[in-house]
Amino acid sequence: MRLVGSLLTLATLWLLVAGEGSSAAARLQKLRQQREDRLREHFKRHQVQTPSAPVLEKRASPFLNSKSEQFEVNGSALPDVDFDVGESYAGLLPISDHPDETRQLYFWFFPSINQTVSQNEITIWLQGGPGSASTGGLLLENGPLLSQPGTVKPYPNAFSWNNLTNIVWVDQPVGTGFSVGTPNVTNDYQVADQFMGFFKNFIDTFAMQGYKVYLTGESFAGYYIPYIANGFIEANDTEYFNFKGAAINDPIIGNTVIQFQSVAMQYVNTWANVFGFTPAVLASLNAQNEKCGYADYVNKYLTFPPPPAPFPGPFGNKAFGETGPNDCNIQDDILNAVSLLNPCFNEDHIFDTCPIPYTLLGAGFLADFNPSGPAVWYNRPDVKAALHAPNITWEFITSNNIYVGPNTTFELQDGDDSFPPAQIGIVSRMIEATNNIIVGVGGLDFQLPANGTLLVFQNMTWNGGQGFSAFPNETLFVPNYPQGVDGQLTGVGDMGTWTSERGFTFYISHWAGHEDPWYTPGVAYRVVQTMLGRIPNLSDKGDF
Repeated sequence: MRLVGSLLTLATLWLLVAGEGSSAAARLQKLRQQREDRLREHFKRHQVQTPSAPVLEKRASPFLNSKSEQFEVNGSALPDVDFDVGESYAGLLPISDHPDETRQLYFWFFPSINQTVSQNEITIWLQGGPGSASTGGLLLENGPLLSQPGTVKPYPNAFSWNNLTNIVWVDQPVGTGFSVGTPNVTNDYQVADQFMGFFKNFIDTFAMQGYKVYLTGESFAGYYIPYIANGFIEANDTEYFNFKGAAINDPIIGNTVIQFQSVAMQYVNTWANVFGFTPAVLASLNAQNEKCGYADYVNKYLTFPPPPAPFPGPFGNKAFGETGPNDCNIQDDILNAVSLLNPCFNEDHIFDTCPIPYTLLGAGFLADFNPSGPAVWYNRPDVKAALHAPNITWEFITSNNIYVGPNTTFELQDGDDSFPPAQIGIVSRMIEATNNIIVGVGGLDFQLPANGTLLVFQNMTWNGGQGFSAFPNETLFVPNYPQGVDGQLTGVGDMGTWTSERGFTFYISHWAGHEDPWYTPGVAYRVVQTMLGRIPNLSDKGDF
């Protein structure tokens, strides 16, 4: 009822504003200013300073040279972008040094606007999917230009990650986004090998030898990043693969029965008012949940500290590829039932309802819904020319088969014969090599409920201990930021909870869906600051 009351209050204020005719704009601006004043007063009482906007350094670029000049992008001449996005480079680089190599990964690289604090480091963003284009995440989530649902052209992002670090968005594996060539991988060890071949060429192109390397991404990047990090660690080559940390939000990282199915009804019962099931439907689903043993499993194993590992699967088998009976695919049953009530239900963000807003990223992003309107931005010929992109159709979620392996009993994605990385020691190895790994989940993400991911980690051992000893209970704090400008907005204050033990941090971003930088950009920004060592932890109350 508090939400309804707030909406009514806003509607009343708008009617008052609209009724003043010519003074409407001035009145609306006054209301916005009053909001800003209240926010600043609140944070002043809590001894939080409002930060200044980052200032672009005027400098000669350390990245422009005879090898990289062919990739230079004119930041003031991007189609339908009425602001200068700054220095960047984009194009294709091969995945090996073989002279006949045809497989190439597409990248868009933005140097940091502040080289004083971010020199000698490079951060990589990898989208999930599998087969989702990282260039889509740039435009949707954390790049210097955004075009989120409901907008008709890109606009500035106050929370762009190149404010903090040199960052490159890479469309990978082969067959994703603007990347070209015939996919031939059957597992994520091979994905890692191909990425490392590309990245070596990237480092040589921009003269970044010896740079500290950080990996970031979301969703199926929960597979990509640990396998790539494992390749970096095994290479033992700090000239090209000087791996120093990672941050992954909403990762697919463990067995799907444990991470998805076992906690699905627990999540539905928590958000019963959002799902809107009748008492009879809710009772039927809970009975199914009990029959499948999920309730007992969660009660037994999602404890802090956890019982000794390894945990069995919910059906008593090894947990690698356990799928369970068809009538225990309870998350699918929930989605089918809720979609009858809300045909625009979005498992990535449970608050969504119809209508689905148009997006410049095209159909297949929010749903198979793409009303007539402007072309997908990346598929415009003038955009492709500006970004040195190949003349192929860009898709946010590729229709290509990026894995070509045989189906097995344990795989998550058709053709990918890789084990879940949290269950075979790869994630543990990544933590122990850096003591700087951060994983988080959005509280409004039903595809990957936070407790399912925690359950995976309670079954994992790293740095001499198993799991977390306590549920995340530290306050995740986001400082105030001037909101009265065009661009991305963020919530401020207490935005979630976190915990950290033995070099591994886990957080829950309460207001985020599956894509944390989209829904709560301030939280994602703080996570990157923590990973880079700019702030000590996610409770820090200093400014951005």
